[in-house]
Amino acid sequence: MGISPAELGSPGKEQQAAGVGILLQIMMLVLSFVVGHVLRRHKFYYLPEASASLLIGLIVGGLANISDTETSIRTWFNFHEEFFFLFLLPPIIFQSGFSLSPKPFFSNFGAIVTFAILGTFIASVVAGVLVYLGGLMYVMYGLPFVECLMFGALISATDPVTVLSIFQELGTDMNLYALVFGESVLNDAMAISLYRTMSLVLELDLLLLYSLRIVMKHYTYSNLSENSQQFVSAFFHLISSLAETFTFIYMGFDIAMEKHSWSHVGFISFSILFIGVARAANVFSCAFLVNLVRPVHRQVPLKHQKALWYSGLRGAMAFALALQSVHDLPEGHGQIIFTATTAIVVLTVLLIGGSTGTMLEALQVVGDGHDGHLGESFELNNGYVAPSYNEDGTAGNRFKMKLKEFQKSTVSFSALDRNYLTPFFTSQNGEDEEEHVFGNSSDEPMPSSRRGGFHGHSYNPT
Repeated sequence: MGISPAELGSPGKEQQAAGVGILLQIMMLVLSFVVGHVLRRHKFYYLPEASASLLIGLIVGGLANISDTETSIRTWFNFHEEFFFLFLLPPIIFQSGFSLSPKPFFSNFGAIVTFAILGTFIASVVAGVLVYLGGLMYVMYGLPFVECLMFGALISATDPVTVLSIFQELGTDMNLYALVFGESVLNDAMAISLYRTMSLVLELDLLLLYSLRIVMKHYTYSNLSENSQQFVSAFFHLISSLAETFTFIYMGFDIAMEKHSWSHVGFISFSILFIGVARAANVFSCAFLVNLVRPVHRQVPLKHQKALWYSGLRGAMAFALALQSVHDLPEGHGQIIFTATTAIVVLTVLLIGGSTGTMLEALQVVGDGHDGHLGESFELNNGYVAPSYNEDGTAGNRFKMKLKEFQKSTVSFSALDRNYLTPFFTSQNGEDEEEHVFGNSSDEPMPSSRRGGFHGHSYNPT
């Protein structure tokens, strides 16, 4: 039996496609780092590095889409959500937790959890209900209520890599940075749990994984030699940078090559409006609750709330969940959600990311922190000082009593960690690490980013 010429040529075409795919990946990755270096060097904040990587993917994907090479290289550039969750996302989150300085994170831990858990739930419900009501009013394509809630959940996952890089370059308050940073990482777990309607065990596992990364930095970093510490930090920084750059390149390439449902312009337009409303409901309501229990000097100022609202970019997490919805939802519905999410991701990353510097200057939060040593109350209480109040029988004061009891337990854990846990788990450099985390001998630097370190400012609670 003879072999057809098509069969003989098939392996060669596959090898050629593989070579072209690998070459394009390397070229786009190198180009992204070169462009990012040029942008940083010239301090051009209107096109952040993440936006540049996304644009490079969009351009190359668009060229491949109009050429005859689309089918052959498509298998090498499809954005697989499983690959994202299993290989690209873990090093990014690991580096974020490992490089995060404990002091600003845990001093704002209550606010971060409020924004990430309660706030994400509020944003998901508000966005889903508004989309459903929009369909009932025939101003946009109508989806079933459950599917609207799924869309609200996936679109509530924030990815402020672009905003945080600008925060680091311009220099802003370290507590604002910690709020944006911590909320974005923790709310990913909440968004995934809401979208997939998983069991409580998996939700806790996701949150536990991030907590373990912070614990690893706190208790194992001091056991390494100075050279090993430098190597580990540089290695995780490199892996995270590669993963993040690949993510935005793949996302841009896949956006250009995927089939979209652009006919539902009303659904896309109103979705953009509704997520802005949902984000506002998230930030301002949670900030109101946080400020209820914080003293005046520790309250989240209005300009920081506006910066939080503006920082709610949508990125790879929302895109991956939207891509998953194409398979989870009935034919047509998932495609509409995916198209709307794609438009929101591109709009927020390019437009909002590029205007972050202007936003920070308009809100006057660039370098608005206070220099100086952190007070003793900040160190002992993780940055939170319980407000004074009269202990009467009203419901409000009973609520504050519970907060005060929680505050006492937090102080007790800080003392336990400082006196017993840190000395037990660390074998060297323990005193330096303890002084760095709990002491009040120096100002706390801003957590380092994927591209470089940053020294910010802090509240002065004294």
